[in-house]
Amino acid sequence: MTADAQSTARAATAAGPVLPGAFWWLWAATLVNRLGGFVVVFLSLYVTLDRGGSASFAGFVTTLYGVGGAVGSVVGGLLADRLGRRVTLLGAQLLSAAGTGALAFAQGRTALAVTACLVGLAGTASRPVVQAVVADLVGARARVRAFSLLYWAVNIGVAVSAALAGVLSQRGYTLLFLGEAAVTVVCALTVYLAVGETRPDPVRHADDAGPGTRAGAERSNRRRFVAFVAVTFLVGLLMQEVSTALPLTMTRAGLSARDYGLVISVNGLLVVALQLPAGRILARFRPAGPLAVGTLLLGGGLGTTAVAASLGTYALTVVVWTVGEILLAPTAMAAVADLVPDHAHGRHQGLYSFAWSAAACVAPAVSGYALDAVGPTALWGASATLGALAAAGYFLVLRGRREQDD
Repeated sequence: MTADAQSTARAATAAGPVLPGAFWWLWAATLVNRLGGFVVVFLSLYVTLDRGGSASFAGFVTTLYGVGGAVGSVVGGLLADRLGRRVTLLGAQLLSAAGTGALAFAQGRTALAVTACLVGLAGTASRPVVQAVVADLVGARARVRAFSLLYWAVNIGVAVSAALAGVLSQRGYTLLFLGEAAVTVVCALTVYLAVGETRPDPVRHADDAGPGTRAGAERSNRRRFVAFVAVTFLVGLLMQEVSTALPLTMTRAGLSARDYGLVISVNGLLVVALQLPAGRILARFRPAGPLAVGTLLLGGGLGTTAVAASLGTYALTVVVWTVGEILLAPTAMAAVADLVPDHAHGRHQGLYSFAWSAAACVAPAVSGYALDAVGPTALWGASATLGALAAAGYFLVLRGRREQDD
């Protein structure tokens, strides 16, 4: 082998296993789809400014969107395992496009609320399907890297779509929503044509389900998965405090909404800058360690909000918990894929997504009540404690689990 060939081989090895072409089609479609994701960003403003609804009605519509998302995550995962990834993803995205377009022309409070719920259901139903396809396509050794790339694309898309939505909304919300619908259709058809069916056939085992058999190992992993989802719900509660309790805490400290925007932008910048190199490093470790460390950093960063006293110190707390998020997000998705049988990726990724959706429904009420009842110092102190408990939970659930090979 020549020196140039040896150098190329070393570079490829350092970058990790090569990801299949189908993954890159899915990745590109996810990026473009998120670049055109405008509804979530401007839903409450659309209801109040364009449709004349009250703030409370806008909150109700947004809640229904979230409830639809929680249901959609479970339904999408189940259908992906029963009907196949390809047809489920196409159907969910086309339904999402139809709902988004209908939202632009919905008349009356009932139509707005029902359509928003439908858009939340259909839009979220595609997420566990995408995660299942990635788990199907990519071997265990490359999953953390693949999910890091996917998470990076999602964050890029969300950041850019917010800026684009602000510009396009000046020409009316109809154009905004129809534009998202068109982008969703294009991405749905692209993935359908470029990515084949990836669902493995179910594997049937003998009746013997002892601890030393494959069926016994899968039963043990199912118990681990249930515990993993329960811990993820706690982590989801912590992450939701960023958009619920943090802005309220900062305004109570005399800072403005603009200050909150500046501080929270640090999160997006760090994810974009660090997620890809972090993914290459995380791929070298078993998930228990990165998940435990990431959750400790998440809880610790949020906990130090209790003693933050200036814009700079709030920004430093964001740096700490963002590093935790970078460790957590792709590693958790990869851990779910490793815990469950190949033919059941869809339903389990759906239940994992449901944990996040459920936390998004519960956290705003809990955080608001805690701020009024016990104050921000106690709330953020409790967040640090919850982070430590969740870190221990992740470590205990995954400790000693044998990694699957490619």
